[in-house]
Amino acid sequence: METPTPAEPAIPPSSDTVTRPSESAARPWYKRLLPEKWFHKGPLVPVLRFEGTIGAVTPLKPGLSLSATAGAIEKAFTMKGAKAVAVQINSPGGSPVQSTLIFKRLRALAKENDLKVYVFAEDVAASGGYLIALAGDEIYAEESSIVGSIGVITAGFGFHELINRLGIERRVITAGENKTTLDAFKPEKQEDVERIKSIQRDVHASFTDLVKQRRGAKIESHGDGLFTGEFWSGKRAAELGLIDGVSDLRTACGKFSARIRVSSSSRPKPAGSARSLMWGQATVSPHCGACHRTWPVM
Repeated sequence: METPTPAEPAIPPSSDTVTRPSESAARPWYKRLLPEKWFHKGPLVPVLRFEGTIGAVTPLKPGLSLSATAGAIEKAFTMKGAKAVAVQINSPGGSPVQSTLIFKRLRALAKENDLKVYVFAEDVAASGGYLIALAGDEIYAEESSIVGSIGVITAGFGFHELINRLGIERRVITAGENKTTLDAFKPEKQEDVERIKSIQRDVHASFTDLVKQRRGAKIESHGDGLFTGEFWSGKRAAELGLIDGVSDLRTACGKFSARIRVSSSSRPKPAGSARSLMWGQATVSPHCGACHRTWPVM
């Protein structure tokens, strides 16, 4: 298959993108003594940055969520003079609910303000990170970015043999026979596994439906092979239709116009380990009373 020619986003042009000699000469003397960028009035593209694991990680290390990012998102879409909104993503995924809520908010504000959204993936836009990227009218990444991982994962540990050897007795009292599921201190039960797999299938189906809806004909020829949880380089993702081309924010804006203004909105940047970013997965393990559960994450 031929490698697609790297594309650049079609950021809407503006009548103020070219500086004419007469404009420069007409500037007041004090403005001519100072850098022109101080008085720059070119087209404006607000930039949102999403970085880290999506959802609650620990109380001391909050991840990306709609509540944490809503203010920045609102600010970007309502900034005066905005011609489009750019979104930089560097996330391995996490909570499917928070990923979807952020996606929906981006699309709602894009429609409400009649603005295009251009997404740029950095190191990784995988799983829930890719779901957020789907909010873009166009998606771009670096050749070596990690893109995809359209799947659902649930991870945990089993310690029942260890506590038996240590002579520790686990005591759990519940009302409801299925209140404890995948208890790490009890042997794994097949009915628990099937219950979690059923939830995973529902979450995965919603994810794949959204990918098909947003990417449309660009991915039709590749069938369900895109939905196995596999991830690809940015270059390969462009060939598969998961993104629109290979580019980065500064290059794209520079090719559009030397006079474009890029304004960073406040950027939520939760703490995330280098390892989680490298391997493209995240695990969220919420606690509820005496019951420890490991839920599906993207």
